[in-house]
Amino acid sequence: MVRVLTAGHVNWDVTLRVDRLPEADGEASIRSQHQSGGGSAANVAATLAGLSVDTGLIGSVGDDDNGVLARRELEAAGVSIDGVRVVSGADTAVKYLLVDDDGAVSVLGNDGVNEAVGPNDVDPGRIRSVEHVHLTSQHPETATRIAKLATEANITVSFDPGRRVHDREYGPTVAYSDTIFVTDQERAALLEDQHIDSRLEDRIVVVKYGADGARVHTPTASYAHPGFEIDPVDTTGAGDAFAAGFIAVSLESDDVEYALEYANACGALTASHEGARSAPTAEQVGEFLRSQC
Repeated sequence: MVRVLTAGHVNWDVTLRVDRLPEADGEASIRSQHQSGGGSAANVAATLAGLSVDTGLIGSVGDDDNGVLARRELEAAGVSIDGVRVVSGADTAVKYLLVDDDGAVSVLGNDGVNEAVGPNDVDPGRIRSVEHVHLTSQHPETATRIAKLATEANITVSFDPGRRVHDREYGPTVAYSDTIFVTDQERAALLEDQHIDSRLEDRIVVVKYGADGARVHTPTASYAHPGFEIDPVDTTGAGDAFAAGFIAVSLESDDVEYALEYANACGALTASHEGARSAPTAEQVGEFLRSQC
């Protein structure tokens, strides 16, 4: 039975390792190329499945080869894809990720049909059958519809708006969310651009600082974790793995401080390997945390 449902983008990633991220009129050399599934919602779902959490996914792909590969990889990871819509005659979103020797990432791509699921396409029964819903970047009306259905059914909701928070009106989605995942810049956008500071006071806000760890704010306390010392290889998907780790712990415990530590471990281990789908298993996270004691 699916415990967590993620909703948002399902992509196909082409990762190009380069000697440097090129500037305007500049040139870089490609060291290697790697392809795998991507998209924040799909990445979180695959990571949760690797952490032994039964997970389903709402999203959309085309009926092209990339869509077939993306769905096949998710199924192999143990993710239920009953909620993934296949759009006939359409292209799956492809992202080209340029990764330098320090693990820094630049992204090029097209949206394809990764937002073909509209508010009227959402199945209320699928939402009401799970314990938790995690939303990532998608059409705001769809995100709000899913969050509203979950809240009305007393199902907890988390939301990671992602890079496009400046361009979209996510205030209504935030209002229905129990936990918000943001970077410092994304938090500033929510507070300044969308004027929702009062809505963040009574929920959990997790602020991600990349290599510098993260901080969690609750209505009663705040906790910080400095992160873990690693040699970064590819930071693609590290934030998604972080969110999955935090959710996995939160399903079993109210210990947000441990959830923060566990999430940082998931992000660090993912950044230590190539590709967005390099997230660790529960056993690997446990081993890593024990090695840090």
